[in-house]
Amino acid sequence: MTETKAHRNTRQRALILEELRSCKSHPTASQLYGEVRKKLPHISLGTVYRNLETLCEQGEIKKIATCGTEARYDGFTEDHFHIRCERCGRLDDIPDICNKPVSDEITSLNGYRVLGYRMELTGICPDCLKEENEEGSVISSR
Repeated sequence: MTETKAHRNTRQRALILEELRSCKSHPTASQLYGEVRKKLPHISLGTVYRNLETLCEQGEIKKIATCGTEARYDGFTEDHFHIRCERCGRLDDIPDICNKPVSDEITSLNGYRVLGYRMELTGICPDCLKEENEEGSVISSR
């Protein structure tokens, strides 16, 4: 019985990881749960949360936590930066904007051994800008 349960959890974890790595939207646990349920209808939200935590602990994924918002998850574990839309909450990867690793720079400046880093830029995404421009056109044509 224990072996079957372990096998089921491994299958669930593998599917959660596969779904997360297949999308670039940095989903919340709830959003990921909705996608995983399409393939595993009997999976619970708690199982998704537990497996996401396990995957984070194993270094397979990263948790992106920002103040006042639900944690998002990223299947791309290399250090990289994000930009978040102030209007809709969309979160996108942005290319590395540093010429050398941030950890090298910090170590040379103050001697810290850097374990990791994250930087989040904020702005307005292309979809929200487009909507804003379309609304502006409607208002200005009156």
